Amino acid sequence: MPTRNYQSIGEVLLTIKTEFPDITISKIRFLESEGLIEPERTPSGYRKFYEKDVERLRQILRMQRDEYLPLKVIKERLRQQEEGDGQVAEAPTEPTAAEPAEDLAEPPTGLQMSLEEMSAATGVDRERIRELESFGLICSHGPESARYYDGDDYIVLSIVKDLFRYGVEPRHLTMYKHFAEREAAFFETIVMPQLRQRNPDARRAASATLVELAKASRKLKAALLRTNLRRYLS
Repeated sequence: MPTRNYQSIGEVLLTIKTEFPDITISKIRFLESEGLIEPERTPSGYRKFYEKDVERLRQILRMQRDEYLPLKVIKERLRQQEEGDGQVAEAPTEPTAAEPAEDLAEPPTGLQMSLEEMSAATGVDRERIRELESFGLICSHGPESARYYDGDDYIVLSIVKDLFRYGVEPRHLTMYKHFAEREAAFFETIVMPQLRQRNPDARRAASATLVELAKASRKLKAALLRTNLRRYLS
């Protein structure tokens, strides 16, 4: 009997579970429904994952985990890479001290996901998502009969998922919400003179100023956190 050179979806799950402990069969199916992976099917409809399919799945999950990229951006990046040389590039390595981390990914515009879809896409279970919403860390939108979550919620969930691994609970994260609200109010006072001009150029300048303020703020918070944890860091 010839050796089978592909894996079933269950075998793929076991193969990558060590690197991606939060992976589920429903998430793999979700990525397929979004067109990021396209495994072949047997005549009876079972998925056939060849080595190239498994490696593509790993690349997608690494870009989600390491760069917090939305699926739309990942899909476009993979398309460009494949059109360039037919190879899927390796996910970037962790930044060094001399190489600052990449800026936070922009949330995809127009993204609308149900609770089930968002849970499958991020690996955060539905109860956790509801709890985060109860604390105001994310917010569903739309009419009661068709509530959905957007790109900002996707980015937040992709980040807090990493904190949950260390026993952090949604209630612990409210301090970040309060910090962000105070910081946003402070930044608004800085750009308000530009916004009052009601001039398109002034508004563009205000937007650029906010981007630069946000970058400087992230750097300052990282430096202060490192200072406060210095005794524990090598």
